[in-house]
Amino acid sequence: MKNQKMYEASDKMITLIKDNYSVLQALGSFGIKLGFGDMTVSETCELNGVDTYTFLAVVNYTINGFANFDDDDQISVPTLLHYLKASHTYYLDFQLPFIRRELQDSINESEPLGMLIMKFYDEYTQEVCRHMKYEEKTLFPYVESLLEGHPKSDYNIETFSKHHEQADKKLRELKLMIIKYLPADVDHNNKLTATLYDIYNNEEWLRQHAEVEDNIFVPAIKRLEQMTRQNNVSKNITSVVFQSGKGSTETLSDREKDIIIGVAQGLLNKEIADRLCISVNTVTTHRRNIARKLQIHSPAALTIYAIVNGLVDISSVKL
Repeated sequence: MKNQKMYEASDKMITLIKDNYSVLQALGSFGIKLGFGDMTVSETCELNGVDTYTFLAVVNYTINGFANFDDDDQISVPTLLHYLKASHTYYLDFQLPFIRRELQDSINESEPLGMLIMKFYDEYTQEVCRHMKYEEKTLFPYVESLLEGHPKSDYNIETFSKHHEQADKKLRELKLMIIKYLPADVDHNNKLTATLYDIYNNEEWLRQHAEVEDNIFVPAIKRLEQMTRQNNVSKNITSVVFQSGKGSTETLSDREKDIIIGVAQGLLNKEIADRLCISVNTVTTHRRNIARKLQIHSPAALTIYAIVNGLVDISSVKL
């Protein structure tokens, strides 16, 4: 059953942990160290250099399942990226080897069924490694390039999202195999029970990890991609306009200037033709010549050019 309390920055961090011990596993991935005394969530996050809003977004989502992050522009992508990278390190370098050692101590590897279970677990480990290494080699560097303002052109978050699948199917099968078929004496049964408990916990952890990626990380990267595209368009327009230079109005005929004014005011070719008492074909020819002379091809860039060069007042422009 979900804990319905939504934790806030002013809550004590120790209260959050007491209410939800599973959050302990996330603290290290965020880079939050133990020993925070009676500090609040915001104080603890600030002390450890963690964005408080993003920390609470992940924590409240994993505890309560709140997942409305599509328009949440307060999420910190660098904080999320650090969290996901550290989670991978924890899982690959500690948790997977730890469970393997538990299994080795709980079963007889010299027996066929024991050998099969270890083989099954190793195959699962390889599958998880492939999944996470792909993210580390492809997804995470792409996100870093976005943050730097130089995104790679041959990849986007939609590509990742379409092929993102949870890698816990084999773990579920392993769990059922142990429960159904593995005989054991009392001592080994206790060890197996403890191992199964850890497997169940890690099955839940892996599910939550994938859902944080799908429901928080992916929407945040989509917003970052959109902002990057908008910034690039603005830079390109500005570059084109100022490369043309203010003096370039001298190369335009009066009729071509009239055409530019019409475009800046949001008129269609036919409306410009009617205003100037010329044909639509003549307007099209003038626009082609304007594009050639100024190397400006979009109405938005032409509008900025008209404003910069004093052909129109900004108040008359259709935005």
